[in-house]
Amino acid sequence: MSYHKKFLVEPGQKVRLDKIDPAFTGQHESHESALPKIEKHIARMEKLQYLLYEDGDKSLLIVLQALDAAGKDGVIRHLFSDMNPQGLSVFGFKQPTPAEAAHDFLWRVHQRAPGKGEIAIFNRSHYEDVLVARVHKQVDKSIWSKRFDLINDFEKMLAGNGTRILKFLLHISPEEQLERFKQRLDDPYRNWKISEADYEERKLWPAYIEAYEEALEKTSTQHAPWYIIPANHKWFRNLAISEIIAYTMDDMNLKLPHTHVDLDKIRSMYHVAEEKQANHDV
Repeated sequence: MSYHKKFLVEPGQKVRLDKIDPAFTGQHESHESALPKIEKHIARMEKLQYLLYEDGDKSLLIVLQALDAAGKDGVIRHLFSDMNPQGLSVFGFKQPTPAEAAHDFLWRVHQRAPGKGEIAIFNRSHYEDVLVARVHKQVDKSIWSKRFDLINDFEKMLAGNGTRILKFLLHISPEEQLERFKQRLDDPYRNWKISEADYEERKLWPAYIEAYEEALEKTSTQHAPWYIIPANHKWFRNLAISEIIAYTMDDMNLKLPHTHVDLDKIRSMYHVAEEKQANHDV
């Protein structure tokens, strides 16, 4: 099964999240059965990151969006921990600072876009401004409704500069979210991750679903596609996302840069140096 096709939101496609099973696991029944493929995809991603960095002509932007406890941090931890940090950046977009709020909503985002040879991961993103801002009525509809076109233009500009864009919605059920909240309450190491606001936000679940559906419908494009990832099972979430990323990086046709030196001359210099070293050791 090809997840990069199965979970893709085609441009203009009508999205109904209630028709997508967040507990879907395909042909796999357990983490154990999926683990070899997950490891294979991660190894491929790491190799391709090296080529991306050395190629130095393209970049990759990965956007992670979800309701609370869907696993954005887990995706980053499990899939990217072994990558070279020199070519990887992770940024979480929280409530705008006064300086950020004094500019247009994309100002702070553009500064975090990946440079040539880099991978950037957005843990939440510019989509907060058509999701949270909409649901909490922080701005009028006359404002947030115009942001879809601005986002599309922004992402098209990044794509035109050599950035591939992948956007993932981690889709969980309300029941699974509640269970994960309980785990945070029961685990002293994760108590800090829970707050009263998490339960207050659950009251807005229908409004968030409506906002996500419209955002996905209006901003999934050929150059910046959205993928809806069933995320009730963390291992399946990792499997699907790793496959899509590996597939996309393969499709970027990454290559090592051409050598601009005389390798035969350098090999001769090496042999001379090796011989001198041998003589010196004697």
